[in-house]
Amino acid sequence: MSRRAFWATAAVTLVAAGGVAAGTAIAGGDPSPRRRAGGEMRGMWLATVVNRDWPSKPGLTADEQRAELLAHLDTAVERRLNTVIFQVRPTADALWPSPYEPWSQYLTGTQGQDPGWDPLGTAVEEAHARGLELHAWFNPYRVANHTDPSRLAAGHPARENPGWVLPYGGKLYYNPGIPAVRAFVQKAMLDAVRKYPIDAVHFDDYFYPYPVAGQVFDDDEAYDQYGGSFSNRADWRRDNIDKLVREMAKGIKRIRPGTQFGISPFGVWRNVATDERGSDTRAGVQTYDDLYADTRKWVQENWIDYLVPQLYWNIGFAAADYAKLLPWWAETARDSGTRLYIGEALYKAGDPAQPAAWQDPAELSAHLTLARDHPEARGHVFFSAKEVAADKIGAMARVVTDHYQQPAKPPR
Repeated sequence: MSRRAFWATAAVTLVAAGGVAAGTAIAGGDPSPRRRAGGEMRGMWLATVVNRDWPSKPGLTADEQRAELLAHLDTAVERRLNTVIFQVRPTADALWPSPYEPWSQYLTGTQGQDPGWDPLGTAVEEAHARGLELHAWFNPYRVANHTDPSRLAAGHPARENPGWVLPYGGKLYYNPGIPAVRAFVQKAMLDAVRKYPIDAVHFDDYFYPYPVAGQVFDDDEAYDQYGGSFSNRADWRRDNIDKLVREMAKGIKRIRPGTQFGISPFGVWRNVATDERGSDTRAGVQTYDDLYADTRKWVQENWIDYLVPQLYWNIGFAAADYAKLLPWWAETARDSGTRLYIGEALYKAGDPAQPAAWQDPAELSAHLTLARDHPEARGHVFFSAKEVAADKIGAMARVVTDHYQQPAKPPR
């Protein structure tokens, strides 16, 4: 996904075109003893932005919304998953009663309107009752999927602080280069950590926005004011994101010790042609250079508890081969103290717009088989809940049959 740019077009727009090989390994057998002993992440993302997974549409009654949410949790149990990553702050809004930001429009259809219940509180309680972990997923800087601040709820922080916000690519974003913005978004997110016994805070792949051809993210004023100690804007931007990650990690541990902090970035840090330390890929986006997110550094410095790179390509895809990215990330995470999970593109399985490999229900299972040879890979997370339930061509069922015959607890 990426998600997340928005999902269906990600591989086309973010990765250079490349040849496809549909080869798959034969899956099956028991998990390795090492993985069984240390736990295994079996997760799914539950996306709320644009009503992607839940609620199925805005404006349902509280009872209807609750029933749909519980159905997703029940599906996770049926698929022998152990973790749900629930998007609770999709666009500078909230799926809990926040004193800082308005209720999400994806609940009622109107931003700021009370839905009459507490989705995050219910999700935490009901997930735990089912033996599932509940990871609260936040998008730090996206404000809106449009560029008109007047459409935001009255009293929205972005309306009251217009200097915090920049339009780019048809969306509104908080400017990561403004220290007051960084402090505010942390305060808004940490409110949920303070109020609920969530098992983890989770960020996705959006930091600085994905590049849009012909457009400029106009942070000149912030750079002039705050970037004086940096020789170039790119290093300053990366430092802004580094500060967000470090400060958020400290805030989580201070407020609720034991709560994890995980991040799910786009799957390519840098191509080897750009940096000899990079992966053998030819991706059109590199997180270090384009999103200003030094994901490799976060792992090696142990700033976060886990990383879930979105390896949303098939085995043999020329520009970004799953079979090459998996060992690169395993090597990156080795001896780091940061747990590595792999983000899986279940949404591509059976999509006729995708390469031939994704028409084979065994493709995803083959990914898990490959991962067994890399003990650093401690599990997988599937995008996303709607496909976990619908399972268009049986790819998820194949994963369950081949790899999830017995329940497993997530790593700790």
